[in-house]
Amino acid sequence: MQPFTKLSAIAAPFNRINVDTDQIIPARYLRKSRRHPDYATYLFRDLRFNDDGTENPNFVLNQPAYRQAQILVADVNFGCGSSREGAVFALAAYGIRSVIAASFGDIHYNNCLKNGLLPIRLDEKVLATLRAQLVEQPGSTIEIDLEGQFVVGPDGNKHTFDIDPFRKRCLLEGLDDIGLTLMHEEAMAVFEASYQETYNWTMPRQG
Repeated sequence: MQPFTKLSAIAAPFNRINVDTDQIIPARYLRKSRRHPDYATYLFRDLRFNDDGTENPNFVLNQPAYRQAQILVADVNFGCGSSREGAVFALAAYGIRSVIAASFGDIHYNNCLKNGLLPIRLDEKVLATLRAQLVEQPGSTIEIDLEGQFVVGPDGNKHTFDIDPFRKRCLLEGLDDIGLTLMHEEAMAVFEASYQETYNWTMPRQG
């Protein structure tokens, strides 16, 4: 998992409430491989594209100033709905490293943390101000410092956020669940050897 320490990147104002995981990635794409070269195009598929496959010019990520956005500044209840982890995979495939919102669907929030995407909760009024600044200054950047737990808006104002210390450490060190398990590889090997010695009568005979 790619570590998350600091990020200064173009941010896109996402002026929608109750963005559910089916909007983030429609169910019909969930069986697609993450290695598929078009995987990033599944993100917000039914919002970004018209029925004929052409881009919807009114969708924020199709506008030139925001195409390279790595941060979404959303509203209330982002990632509600189903538990599909594909919603995080699609965001990451597009290049989104962080979503800032007033609230998140609980499962989506945890899926983000486990896959190296930083979900940040800020006050609704602060978010409204940030989105307004991004609309007024298209292509402007936001700075995120995970170690210091703060966000710096286009106007230079700093906004602090909370995060669970354990999840913060995992993001900073790039540790997903597999990485956390492998940290105990030596202890597991010692246990396995001890177990086999103690209960060798349970092991299948060789030859």
